[in-house]
Order: sequence, then structure tokens, then C-alpha cells
Amino acid sequence: MARYRGPRERIERRLGVDLGLKGERRLSGKSALERRPYAPGQHGRRRAKISEYGMQLREKQKAKFMYGVSEKQFRKLFQEAARKDGNTGEVLIQLLEQRLDNVVYRMGFATTRAFARQLVNHGHILVDGKRVDIPSYRVKPGQKIEVKEKSKKNPQILRSIELTNQTGIVDWVDVDKEKLFGIFTRIPEREEVKIPVEERFIVELYSK
Repeated sequence: MARYRGPRERIERRLGVDLGLKGERRLSGKSALERRPYAPGQHGRRRAKISEYGMQLREKQKAKFMYGVSEKQFRKLFQEAARKDGNTGEVLIQLLEQRLDNVVYRMGFATTRAFARQLVNHGHILVDGKRVDIPSYRVKPGQKIEVKEKSKKNPQILRSIELTNQTGIVDWVDVDKEKLFGIFTRIPEREEVKIPVEERFIVELYSK
């Protein structure tokens, strides 16, 4: 299954939760979810009873759409998480947080993960001084992530950094807003990652 490229706000309305897909539009209170907090379609206002499988599938969809990964990528990450020591669901979230596009987003260089992925794809991001254009690249603690010199005047990047005054920056990255670089200091603990996903349902889904 390919990555979803349709209307992002429609997904948020269908799942009934803010997945951070619209960036500044969300911060301004103009997102479709805030204006129409019910599912799309003529029966969107009805409250449908959801099955156990439906709950498991919904949590997987939340994580997939939030981090912008395909079904194949997500399954591969889950299988890797299952092989590692520790709680599989927590390890899965940590692996998703280590993706380069997500780290660029967490550092405030992009207002959405989709824009962060675009920055990486187009070669605007350096890792330890070297260009890396693979969004799924796994960032290790201590690595330096920076916007390349020619891109430091990009108005969208500068606006993204400006908005971090409202949104803040997570504790597991250390960012220099003036020089547009940051250090991925450590892998976050699960309780630090504030996302509307209950990963235990994902584990249940894939464990069947």
C-alpha cells in the first residue's frame, strides 16, 4: 500500500484526532477538525459502535498517517521492534521518532512531518555535515542535524522556527535557532512522546 497523498484533514476528521498534519493552519484554529469535529460524509455525525479490531486498526492508522509511513514500512518497523528487548509498542514509537524526517520536524525546522520529509528529499538537510536525502534514515544519539547553508534563508524554514516560540521544542533535541542546527541528544522515553496513539492496540493487531 502506497503512502496516502489525499486530503490530510479528511483523515484527521475520520479518525477524530489532531495528527499534526496541517501545521500553522492548526495553530491558527482554522483546521477542518476544529470547524467540523465529526467524520466526513453524509453519515459523519452518527456515532458508530467500533469493534475491537476496529480500535486496533484505528490506532495503527493514526501512527501511520502521523509519521507518514507506508504499510510496508510500518510492518517492517514493527517486526524490528518485536525483535528488540523491551516493550514492543514503546520500541516501535521510539523507532518512528528516530526517523530523520521526524527529527527535522521535532527540531522545529518544519511545521509538519510532510514538509520535513520534503526538506530531506530535496537535499536541504545535513547529518554530521553530510547530505542525507532518505527520510527513513535512523538518527542516532549525538548526531548533528542542520539545514544546509544555501537553505538557511528559506522563508518556510524560518517561519517554522519562529512558530516554535508557540509550540516549544521537545526535550530530547538541543537546537540552535540562529544557526539552524540541532543535536539529537537521546532516544526519548515513551511517556515523553505526546501523541494520541495507544500502541498496545497495534501490538495486538500484528500479534494475531
